[in-house]
Amino acid sequence: MACMIVNELAKFINGKVVTGDGEHSVAKAFASDLMSDVLTMDEEDLVLITGLCTQQVIRTAEMSDISTVIFARGKTITQDIIDLAKKHEITLISSDLSVFKLCGILWGKLDSVY
Repeated sequence: MACMIVNELAKFINGKVVTGDGEHSVAKAFASDLMSDVLTMDEEDLVLITGLCTQQVIRTAEMSDISTVIFARGKTITQDIIDLAKKHEITLISSDLSVFKLCGILWGKLDSVY
């Protein structure tokens, strides 16, 4: 099983950990801007990659037991999103890379990239 510690993942994608300690690991990645598609995933150790930067992303991650969210394309993460992520102990990473590029970089580094 190819797992990666979140802090290492952030460095690998030139990302910045915004919330959380980043000491847990992830094994799979799922990329989507459609939160209804995220709700269909039934995977453990999953990181969500999205270009959608709203509170709904955090609420969806919490409902789906997703511990880490990567916001792509340098999206500005507002304080209300940060506060909600902290409340639900969800690690947020900000990256300037596109969703496509993030998936490409993580391909082969994790078990699966959906």
